[in-house]
Order: sequence, then C-alpha cells, then structure tokens
Amino acid sequence: MAIENRLQTRKEYSFKAVGLSKRETSKPTERALRPVIGIKTPMTLSSSDGIFSMHRDVGDQISDNLRNLILTNHGERLGFYDFGANIRPLVFSLGSDDADMVAIERIGVAVGKYMPFVTLDNFQVLIDRFDNKEVAKVGIVITYLIPAVDKLTRKLEVILYVGG
Repeated sequence: MAIENRLQTRKEYSFKAVGLSKRETSKPTERALRPVIGIKTPMTLSSSDGIFSMHRDVGDQISDNLRNLILTNHGERLGFYDFGANIRPLVFSLGSDDADMVAIERIGVAVGKYMPFVTLDNFQVLIDRFDNKEVAKVGIVITYLIPAVDKLTRKLEVILYVGG
C-alpha cells in the first residue's frame, strides 16, 4: 500500500493589495460611454465600431428605421407581409392629389403600426423630370418628431427614380 505524499498550497490575496494598471484607471472615452444601439444602413465597413458602422444615438437609429420602413414594400420583409409603406406602386402617380393622399395614408398606417412613437408632421412631394421625359426623380420629404427622445423636428427625404 503506497502512501501518497501530497502537499497542498493555498495562496490568498487581497484586492486592495493589488494595484490597478494605468490602462484600467484611465477615463472612459465618449465611445465607451455611449453603447451601440444598432447597425447603420446601408451597411458599411467600419474600423472603430467593429466590423460594421453602428448607431450610438437613439434618434439616429429611429430615423434610420423610419427610412427603411418607408422604402419597404409589402411582401419584401420575410414573415411580415404588411411591413412597409408600400409606396413604390404609387411612384408613377405621385404629385397628383389622389396619389399623394394614398401615400400619406399608407405611411401613416405603417408608422402607426410599427413605429407608434413617431409623430408625423408634414408630407411633401418633389418631382424632377429629366430631359428625356421618360425618367423622373420623385422625392418624398417627411417632417416628424420623436417626442420620447427629444423635441427636435427631423426631416427625412426619400428619393425614388421612375422610368417608364
């Protein structure tokens, strides 16, 4: 029968006795103070935020999400058939009172359902026809507020090109 000869060693340290390195005691940067909220779209590579550029401001993230909501048509979002404002089918007739009212209604319904914290204020349509008269640039300018975030009036411009 072999007798095991074991020697146990236990060391104990106090956290107070260990100093902090210079890196750990430095003041946090502004970037570290503001956490990442979401990915900026369109997606771009970044050297400071990680692999992609990120939003660190709630208002900027909401503005980006609103732009994506307005540019999305029904059926384009997998699993959410009615997600989006479905504006593209109206592009050829925007500028007329009837089409503008339908666009305002579609945007209002989409924002009311998916972003109820956004207050829509103003709607404007800009049409720029090119020399060939078969191609046009249609711009939609929406003025809105995000009362839960701040009191700033924000503007969103969406450009759609029309050819036909």
